[in-house]
Amino acid sequence: MTRAVVIGAGIVGLTTGIALRRAGIDVVVCEQAPEIRAAGAGLGLWANALAVFDELGIGEQVRAIGKPSEMYFHNPAGNLLDTPEFDVEDHRYLLVHRAKLNDLLADAVGHENIRLGTGFGEYEEHAGGVTVRLTDGSSEEADVLVGADGAYSAVRAQLVPGTPAEEHRGHQVWRAVVPAGDVTVPGNRLILGTNGCRGGYVRTHDGSVYWLVNQFKSPPLTGTRRDQALERARHLEDDEDGVLTRLITATPEEVILHNQIMLVPPLPHWVSARVALVGDAAHAMSPHITAGATLGIEDAALLGRLLGSAVDVPGALQTYQADRIPRYTRVAELSAAVEHSPTPQEFAHHYAAFSHWMTAPAQDSVQQEQVRA
Repeated sequence: MTRAVVIGAGIVGLTTGIALRRAGIDVVVCEQAPEIRAAGAGLGLWANALAVFDELGIGEQVRAIGKPSEMYFHNPAGNLLDTPEFDVEDHRYLLVHRAKLNDLLADAVGHENIRLGTGFGEYEEHAGGVTVRLTDGSSEEADVLVGADGAYSAVRAQLVPGTPAEEHRGHQVWRAVVPAGDVTVPGNRLILGTNGCRGGYVRTHDGSVYWLVNQFKSPPLTGTRRDQALERARHLEDDEDGVLTRLITATPEEVILHNQIMLVPPLPHWVSARVALVGDAAHAMSPHITAGATLGIEDAALLGRLLGSAVDVPGALQTYQADRIPRYTRVAELSAAVEHSPTPQEFAHHYAAFSHWMTAPAQDSVQQEQVRA
């Protein structure tokens, strides 16, 4: 039986574990943290990610912890930035809580197949496979090593030296999931404001509210995380007592998450004979297109299909790379079109164009043809 070691028990690493196990591969997922946990708050899953979870037999469970939502944008005055050239399906996604999704995926992998408190040290490839040395002093012999260890990937550092994660300079994000409490949230609202600010709020399946604020070309930060988020909210609501402002004001400081956005530069290769990168380890990107997890889930599914039918692991990994790198070159082009849109209306148009392209069934058929070839 083919054996795989997956480094990283985040959403993409766990999905990779599920996909490989479903393909008949023996898998161990190694996670350096002492517990399964997810950084962040809400997470949008697009139709192509949900199709993967259906394929893996857990689609209904994922939908049960999510809330169907739509990605439409408004201006600060509350007016809808309509995109009539795109269908409603181009705007629909499922909002889930990252931690709940991580727990569900860990259960699906099987906790007996997850090693906690076990980080990646180094690997050594040889003719018959790969030796993976771990930080607890142990090692694993495998046919394939999968680096799903995020933007700061230690696997990538060995596979593609000199490619550390880079700051998306000036791009900052603040977010939280909070009980609705005394703040009345009449409906979901995503806003494109001035000074490079975007944000809004959406209701989750359990009655909580996920709010977020982010900004391109942010000036130097001052004050508390709440102060910083409130400063950006002023560019997003004409009403000084708007819903977003009141949600941020009511959020305890310790609940607010803040991040400088980090990116992984385009890589010359994602694989070697026995090692492959998936998810943010290969292509960490700006969250303004809210598709990083969805695209990483695609990576996991394709790798599972290819390795499950392969007698030639190096050949399967080359096929995986030949599919993924061109796809992400196009992702980068569409993402840049969104980021550099000169007006909110054009931002809304380019965003819908991206989601239309990403979720188009033709994309799946192309991948399936490459797998069959």
